[in-house]
Amino acid sequence: MASALKNLSAYNDTDVPNAEEMTFGLVVAEWNTHITHALYEGCYNTLVKHGAKPENIYTMQVPGSFELTAGARILNGQQNVDAVICLGCVIKGETSHDEYINQAVAIGLTNLGLTTGKPHIFGLITTNNEQQALDRAGGKHGNKGVESAITAIRMAFLKKTPIKGKEKRAIGF
Repeated sequence: MASALKNLSAYNDTDVPNAEEMTFGLVVAEWNTHITHALYEGCYNTLVKHGAKPENIYTMQVPGSFELTAGARILNGQQNVDAVICLGCVIKGETSHDEYINQAVAIGLTNLGLTTGKPHIFGLITTNNEQQALDRAGGKHGNKGVESAITAIRMAFLKKTPIKGKEKRAIGF
């Protein structure tokens, strides 16, 4: 769904599992700092709001969005986390560099998730211009960092919760 049709910060907080026993890694791109730091604030505050202990949130900064996957791999090697959230911002420019970066991050995070067995959350804003990025970093479309935190909590919960037999499970949270 296009973020223009949904507020990225809107969710039912009664459906979010308690994150008190969970650990998280946050990898934040320094490029477009005014946007990525807003994503980080939204993400971090949402994790804490839902019970994550500050001492169980490990943060690493990397130079740009392309380096998010390498940063996530390094963080995985240094900390035993339940989920890794990668936050960055790629704004389309005059060349097609944005397509290469966005695709590399998407494929890289998918591969890390599959090889480590841990959720790696795609918190990358991919926009046509700076205003669209600002709108998704706490502006009129909410904050992608908040959405990424909720996704990480839910995915970490799923990983920790064994599926039991053939009983029917409720759909949704």
